[in-house]
Amino acid sequence: MDQGDKYLEKETESTDKIERVLSIYTKLINGGVVNKAEEANNFGVNERSIQRDIDDIRNYMDLSVADSGVVNSVIYDRTEKGYRLEQLYNLKFSNSEILALCKILLDSRAFTKKEMDSMLDKLIDCCVPKTNQQLVRELIRNEAFHYIEPRHKTVFIDKMWEIGEAIHNHQYIEIKYQGLQGTEVKTRKLKPLAIMFSEYYFYLCAFIEDEKVRENFSVINDSFPTIYRIDRIQKLKILEERFNIPYKDRFEEGEFRKRIQFMYGGKLQKVRFKCKEYSLEAILDKLPTARVEKAEDGEYIIGAEVFGNGIDMWLRSQGDNIKLL
Repeated sequence: MDQGDKYLEKETESTDKIERVLSIYTKLINGGVVNKAEEANNFGVNERSIQRDIDDIRNYMDLSVADSGVVNSVIYDRTEKGYRLEQLYNLKFSNSEILALCKILLDSRAFTKKEMDSMLDKLIDCCVPKTNQQLVRELIRNEAFHYIEPRHKTVFIDKMWEIGEAIHNHQYIEIKYQGLQGTEVKTRKLKPLAIMFSEYYFYLCAFIEDEKVRENFSVINDSFPTIYRIDRIQKLKILEERFNIPYKDRFEEGEFRKRIQFMYGGKLQKVRFKCKEYSLEAILDKLPTARVEKAEDGEYIIGAEVFGNGIDMWLRSQGDNIKLL
């Protein structure tokens, strides 16, 4: 066999392989089952060649995840006695989902300008198909350019993660905390319970361990946590000492969150107030525990359970729209 014949033979083999791979790939994409013995018989090759074709398709699908966002896996189905395609999940957000997330992140105003730009870039690069990335960037460009960072300008994400680990491991923490401007820095030993976010700031909910400090509480045996803004924690130390809270007494941040909308500490209280009809929906969204007790002449009487005194400030800020009963 001369050189030209060898070249034609290799070219034919390559063409045959491409046809086999495309045929098998099409069958998988259309939901079919690929039986190695049947495919080997159809194409006049051995089963090892079909197995290599299936492996090539697997490799291609692994490489295409970054662009398509879809994780496809070729698995062997013992019941069907052949290979089939299984779509595991979709890694990418839709255009509308990522746009909504970016808008929420920008509106939170919880991070410095540098942090915000970095987070937005990572969200778009990692979670949006390349063909749509430029469009998403353009839709948020103006808002990102005019983003106003919080006045404290503090970077605290790593500190927040350390607190999260301490919560998970039930470890005591010690903090140096700067309260309101002009107050002295205080040292506190705490049982950290939960991290929460509300209106521009992240908060730590924790029990104070020092009984002398708790003597000044309005409710000495207060079973509800104290609240700290994480950006005001100047120094954090994770202690080796661990605490235990019985399961029946565990802190449930979901239930707590329903009743504390203003991040002010204090005891649980019930409030009743009257509001106008056009304010009703916003109030029910603001206060998850709120219930309509009575409706009359375009006005509603609302009852709600809330923690702390923050509710008083909020009610006063609503002017004539709300009347405390």
